[in-house]
Amino acid sequence: MCKIDIINLPDSSILTNGGHGCLWRKGNKTMANRVFQSVVFQMKDALGRPAGVVDENGVLVASTDPARLDEMGEVPGDAESAGVPFIKGDATYCRFPLGQRGEYFAFVQGTDAEAANHALLLAVALENILQFHDEKYDKSNFIKNVVLENILPGDIYAKARELHFATDVSRVVLLIRVTSGGDISAYDIVAGLFPDKQKDFVFNVSESDTVLVKEIKRGIDEKDIEKLAASIIDTLSGEHYIKAVVGIGTPIGNIKDLSASFKEAQIALEVGKVFDTEQAIVSYNHLGIARLIYQLPTTLCEMFLKEVFNQGSIDSLDDETLFTIQRFFENNLNVSETSRGLFVHRNTLVYRLEKIKKLTGLDLREFDDAIVFKVALMVKKYLNSNPVKY
Repeated sequence: MCKIDIINLPDSSILTNGGHGCLWRKGNKTMANRVFQSVVFQMKDALGRPAGVVDENGVLVASTDPARLDEMGEVPGDAESAGVPFIKGDATYCRFPLGQRGEYFAFVQGTDAEAANHALLLAVALENILQFHDEKYDKSNFIKNVVLENILPGDIYAKARELHFATDVSRVVLLIRVTSGGDISAYDIVAGLFPDKQKDFVFNVSESDTVLVKEIKRGIDEKDIEKLAASIIDTLSGEHYIKAVVGIGTPIGNIKDLSASFKEAQIALEVGKVFDTEQAIVSYNHLGIARLIYQLPTTLCEMFLKEVFNQGSIDSLDDETLFTIQRFFENNLNVSETSRGLFVHRNTLVYRLEKIKKLTGLDLREFDDAIVFKVALMVKKYLNSNPVKY
């Protein structure tokens, strides 16, 4: 049995996820090519015939004959599905995809059954070994696992030491959610905005959600974080016609708290969707009473509404009345200012407020009653939204 010496594969210290994750190191050869060459060369005797790897452009990136590296050859052309050997000329090829790194073709000289088996084994070995390196040495993958809680808390610091990763740096999680438009991936755009892959990490968690883990200065003003979020939104919309919203978690000073900041960013977007649909940037620390309501059980919210509106249902209020109430709150319970803003006579507004008092038992001109009514409206909106809990 041929033993692949993983120890002699290229040093993990140069595994740096540059660009959009497609290349690990800039230069004449990518990190992937170095891994391929190491494996192919070690399998030379076991294969017993010329073999190697070509990329999708026909460049020989690995070979049992190192002198031939970087030669330009023929692109294998239309291939079978990944993992299915096929014959091209006097060699047998087997395609194996590596996601954003592009396609590669393992090949073995010959067109017989043994060549097909060797090509398939070589392709499987290369893809799995490279995946092992991804999981073991890629900092971006490590951060993603921490954020999504796919790594045990006790293993975080051990893994961080292995990767030479700073654990006590201030960071914040931003969740960018695409709501409409755009043929270009928001991930590609956001990743391009933050090219320092040693400090800032970008990855997808769903088709519409992209996560940015941003290193920040300790004690940074939260307004500066919001400005950063605004620049992301402006770039997406202004240059690429992508409409998006951004949720901002609490800045943290230790890597173990990244998952909490991510959950806060998720909650910020959900709460914003319920209580402030026009806001494109929602910070968890600025949710106020909306965050408290979001955390309440729905049964408790229903009980609260029944107690507040014991004289009549809130559903009995028409749209015009609810609009009047909203403007009254926006003008700090000032009757004169509200009537001018609504272009109605002061007495007309007083009549509407009396009508509300008769229906609900709450006089919105009284501060305590106004607070109760405001909270009740938010609770009702929350119940109608069928909130998603994180």
